[in-house]
Amino acid sequence: MDALHRTGLIKIVIIEQDQFLHQDQISDLEKMIRLHHELNVNIEGIDVVFNLLEKEKALRDELNALKNKLKLYENE
Repeated sequence: MDALHRTGLIKIVIIEQDQFLHQDQISDLEKMIRLHHELNVNIEGIDVVFNLLEKEKALRDELNALKNKLKLYENE
């Protein structure tokens, strides 16, 4: 957990000396644990995987936006 926090993959919040993870990050943490344990991916590899997934999502969103614009022009 500390290594993931140091690399910026997760954010740990400290409240009264207790460490907490926001509930929105739990599914990402589960994916990271599976990558590490099942596929033996190290922290740097997990960082690469999640960066690529973020880029893929951004490209998919951009593609959908461009498709919607194209549909507007086709309907005119």
